[in-house]
Amino acid sequence: MGWFSRRARGAEATPTKLDREATRDDLAALEAFVASRRGVEFYLEPETTATDTTVVAIAHDGEWIRRRTGTPRAAGAIARKHAVPLYEAGRTGYPERMRVWSRAHPERHAR
Repeated sequence: MGWFSRRARGAEATPTKLDREATRDDLAALEAFVASRRGVEFYLEPETTATDTTVVAIAHDGEWIRRRTGTPRAAGAIARKHAVPLYEAGRTGYPERMRVWSRAHPERHAR
């Protein structure tokens, strides 16, 4: 008996559709966050099967937002434009101040 014999034959060929792609509003939200807060850093998150490339912008106090950028190149362009450091989240992880802020403000990022 095969474990996967009931799976549809065409399932492997069907690409996964992202929930949505980055928009100008996403990029504008990142720029507004940078302009209205100090000490902002960007953490790049790679594209997954469910979500386009995203950036987490984290301010000096730990407040953060996550927005789609479409490509790592677009994230880099915004970071250069605003002189914001850009890190790869998979390599560096996220700063502790982000977790502290999230615990103090559960209403902002409840799922």
